Amino acid sequence: PLGISFYTFQTMSYSIDVYRQDVKTEHNIIDFGAYVVMFPQLIAGPIVRYSTIAEQLNHRSETLDKLSDGMCRFVIGLGKKVLIANQVGIVFTKLSQTPIGNLSVAGAWLGAFAFMLQIYFDFSGYSDMAIGLGKMFGFDFLENFRYPYIARSITDFWRRWHISLSSWFRDYVYIPLGGNRGSKFQRYRNLFVVWLLTGIWHGASWNYVLWGLYYAVLLMIEKAFLGKLIDRLPALFQHVYTLLFVLIGWVIFSLEDLGVLGYWLKTMFGFGNAALVNDSALFYLKNYAFSLITGILAAFPWWKGWLARWEKNQWVQILQGVLWIGLFVVCLAFLVSDTYNPFLYFRF
Repeated sequence: PLGISFYTFQTMSYSIDVYRQDVKTEHNIIDFGAYVVMFPQLIAGPIVRYSTIAEQLNHRSETLDKLSDGMCRFVIGLGKKVLIANQVGIVFTKLSQTPIGNLSVAGAWLGAFAFMLQIYFDFSGYSDMAIGLGKMFGFDFLENFRYPYIARSITDFWRRWHISLSSWFRDYVYIPLGGNRGSKFQRYRNLFVVWLLTGIWHGASWNYVLWGLYYAVLLMIEKAFLGKLIDRLPALFQHVYTLLFVLIGWVIFSLEDLGVLGYWLKTMFGFGNAALVNDSALFYLKNYAFSLITGILAAFPWWKGWLARWEKNQWVQILQGVLWIGLFVVCLAFLVSDTYNPFLYFRF
């Protein structure tokens, strides 16, 4: 059922925190019910813990500033989903439907890159919309993404991606198993268990299990020796290393048919008889170049420094307001003309 994994994790965190005496027992069924079925983030996160909003359930403030900030955050999330995720998602969908033998090397890389952008803007877009809706009602949810594609290692990536899920597994599975304490074998065993469960949580298909174990191995290698070597490299090489392995991870995650998955990975790295480039790859690259470039630019926080310098300027604030309204209108226009595109994380 839609959203069951998210509210299951939320209620589990409450039960565990009460057992540990980290939070007080909630005796009001209305307040507890409001926490469990809080609609902004119910079906795709972020996973909100009771300790985060216990005080806010009865002592929050609804202000015009929060309403304005929440509306802006909601529109940003809507723009991520409608204008970027849905558009680049078409590239991956079409290329993933290419018959085996007709996919080129360039097409495989383009499709993988398109899915990499799609899943980020789809999921972070939903999180922005949930955080924005919560803020409109006076709730302050924690951030769920911190520009994960600027990460410099796989470890860093998972500190930035789906923070509420990774922190949940850390606090309720990894640390109770022993965390970083104990022997190397015990630490690696704990990582293995956490990532096996993370893979299984995402779906009843072998590719998700493989995806979880893939990250378990990468994180073990980084903890064993690679992490220290990566820290000595220039920042550019750190980013390239991280994005390459994250990209491969998204290929594993996106293709449930293991035969197609194996074919796709072989094609990406030039094994087999696939052409280097074909008309299909060039067509999608040409027709969706604007969406792909927009996704690349929006995935990095290059604009935040500029905005911070000018955010108190009255004319800049007016321009921002006009831009948000314009963005909202454009999103509505796309929604009217677009086909039904549910959020990807509705599946998990």
